[in-house]
Amino acid sequence: MSVRQSLLAILDQGPCYGYQLRSEFDRRTGSTWPLNVGQIYNTLERLERDGLVERGDADEKGHVYWQITDAGSAEVASWLSSPVVRGSATRDELAIKLAVAATLPGVDVAAVIQAQRRASLEQMQSLQRAQYTGADPHGPQQLAWSLVVDSMIFAAEAEVRWLDHTEQRLTRHSRHTMGLELATEHPKKGRPTLSRRDDPVATAER
Repeated sequence: MSVRQSLLAILDQGPCYGYQLRSEFDRRTGSTWPLNVGQIYNTLERLERDGLVERGDADEKGHVYWQITDAGSAEVASWLSSPVVRGSATRDELAIKLAVAATLPGVDVAAVIQAQRRASLEQMQSLQRAQYTGADPHGPQQLAWSLVVDSMIFAAEAEVRWLDHTEQRLTRHSRHTMGLELATEHPKKGRPTLSRRDDPVATAER
């Protein structure tokens, strides 16, 4: 998630100081992605360096207000009009963990999957039981909160389905030796080159 663009989008509504920005971010995300004040100010300083925000003078209470520049508003408009691009490379910790576990001799991968499934189901049930505690149960903050929570529930449901699918695949391959012993050949420097047939991105394009 882009904290940078989110803070910029909030500043596009009007000048804010650091704690105010954190509060506004929480209001719009249901506090499901907590930010500390240090992260807020570090982001603001980078935005200032890039010419996207300007630092104002402190008020009588010592609050330093930050305001967006024209370049910052243009970046917000570009962010809102552009789709989120998912990376083609796999960086999901769970997928990597199971891929490695499935190739380690002597590892009970089924037990690894079962432990993860229990945790995923508990998370999904906890999210389904979650209740909005804001002042207005029908206001825009409730809507923003429910959008984020719904996304997390759907992600947990998808994870459980993927775990079921993975368990079935490993069961079908149980008659084969899945373990990979350490290779005896010395690896060559650099990454192995994938053919177009082996390239997951190229395969997806066909």
